Amino acid sequence: MRAAGEHSHSGRGMQLNYKRTFFVGLAFLSISAFWSMYDGLIPLILKNTFAVGDTAAGVVMALDNILALFMLPLFGALSDRVRTPIGKRMPFILGGTAAAVISMIMIPIADNAVNFPLFVAALFLTLVAMSTYRSPAVALMPDVTPKPLRSKANGVINLMGAVGGMISLVAMSLLIPDVGKPDYLPIFAIVAGLMVVAVVVLFVTIKENELVAEMERQHGHGDEPGDAEQSGGQLPPDVRRSLLFILASVFLWFMAYNAVTTAWSKYAQTVLGMAGGSFASKLLLATAAATLTFIPAGIIASYIGRKRTIMVGVSLLMACFAAAFGFRSYNPLLDVLLIVIGVAWALINVNSYPMVVEMAKGSDVGKFTGYYYTFSMSGQIITPILSGAFLEHVGYWTLFPYAALFALLALITMSMVKHGDSKPQKLSSKVEYFGVDD
Repeated sequence: MRAAGEHSHSGRGMQLNYKRTFFVGLAFLSISAFWSMYDGLIPLILKNTFAVGDTAAGVVMALDNILALFMLPLFGALSDRVRTPIGKRMPFILGGTAAAVISMIMIPIADNAVNFPLFVAALFLTLVAMSTYRSPAVALMPDVTPKPLRSKANGVINLMGAVGGMISLVAMSLLIPDVGKPDYLPIFAIVAGLMVVAVVVLFVTIKENELVAEMERQHGHGDEPGDAEQSGGQLPPDVRRSLLFILASVFLWFMAYNAVTTAWSKYAQTVLGMAGGSFASKLLLATAAATLTFIPAGIIASYIGRKRTIMVGVSLLMACFAAAFGFRSYNPLLDVLLIVIGVAWALINVNSYPMVVEMAKGSDVGKFTGYYYTFSMSGQIITPILSGAFLEHVGYWTLFPYAALFALLALITMSMVKHGDSKPQKLSSKVEYFGVDD
């Protein structure tokens, strides 16, 4: 059976353009740099400057995801239909970054002035700006990448995102003092500058319209069907079932993972006794491990399939969350768990988005990107509030059992997915024993 999206083109002869994919990934680098800083600093500002409780803080931390739930599908689909001299994704990336950079600088200014209304207004404007260009930025990769190579390309994209996240984590670990009220403005300024530089380089190096036209000439990218032939824009029932199960899996593993990342800075200080920016240096271990795993995760999937690679990742994630429950103070063994969590998250993230867009026609990539983010953001809306309520009313000890439970549920739903898995590009008699699903 031919892998989805191959048609007369065999994935075996295709080679990923790593240089081009690197430049495309600069958009995700800028996005990830912001969210890494956001997840680390906003909970601390809410707790230490404005004395907001954990449940209410969870509501605030869910605001970006509530906005994204509506805006990511909207702007993903909108960018499918826009045609401009600089491309259909690029106007959103440039405009959204500019608006985000201007508004985000007001957040630490509000923190320093202990001005809660200004803080809320700046936060809201920043989140709206970020939501306008995330789907278009992510959809740019499949626009210029053949389907069989998208897991490898997504590995590069995630690698770029990890680099952005690591820059933010390093800035936080170095610039947050152990004692006294910190001034977060230099960290925000560094991240804002990084976002501007990354997107300017992206615009200069990637000529979107030319690359999309080249893809259509070489691979018929714009008109090809998805994982199964689509009739009248409708997915066949079996493909729709797989799509729903993988979207449910995305929802569940974000329920698990985002609960930990959102609460980590508070958990590290409250339970593990870490001071200042040391929480960021520990999170850097997970990010570094993920960074080293992103490209291998795409290569592994090209041999054993995306689904099996994801299943390994979710299993590791569940095991590490369960093991982390045993620690009530910092222990070097936690570093090992954080490293494995980073590896697991890379295995999952690199391959899940390509599985979703594998089922889309080329003309619907933005819309299916929106589906992916609708479910990932839904999980990230609910989990800060729900896990925050457990932290506040039951105890901080609940964090890792909570995360382990949702990882287990994700493992169950992922086992039900039967489509979206690209045929390995290099098959040998040994590899075929893995029985990769099409």
